[in-house]
Amino acid sequence: MKLIKPLIAALAMFVSVTALGAGAHGDGHASKSGEAGKPSEASRTITVAMYDNYYEPESIAVKSGETVRFVVENKGNLVHEFNIGTPAMHEGHQKEMVKMVEHGVIQGGKLNRGMMSMDMGDGQSMKHDDPNSILLEPGESKELVWKFSDKADIEFACNVPGHYQSGMYGNVNFN
Repeated sequence: MKLIKPLIAALAMFVSVTALGAGAHGDGHASKSGEAGKPSEASRTITVAMYDNYYEPESIAVKSGETVRFVVENKGNLVHEFNIGTPAMHEGHQKEMVKMVEHGVIQGGKLNRGMMSMDMGDGQSMKHDDPNSILLEPGESKELVWKFSDKADIEFACNVPGHYQSGMYGNVNFN
């Protein structure tokens, strides 16, 4: 019996490390939309303002292979996310974001950052540390550098429950 708890802990840690190695939660957020970019390779900076259920700008244009630095500012009253991915990736991630609300990590306009590293079931934590995603409280600002490797159906979106459905997403258009 004494051996079972360490075995379960080791198995849970292996699953978590494997998921992190895949580059994201769920179906691998970053796998189909590009990859983390090097700041020194950014060709330009785009400032994105997040308001309550919309972005400014509403869409962006990029070139295949381009690396862009995003400065993302939450100017709304609620927690918002800037996440680069395909529509299917966003759909999968929305299920995980529901867990963040259910477990009290996202509390309207506040993040309980202490809970973000707790086990939320199935060996997953809600660290929200994927390279294609930023989760911000009102008034916060962060940078994200992204390389758009290949042309694909990509959008940026807020996957906090109800936000995507109310129109908080924008298209990434390839030139």
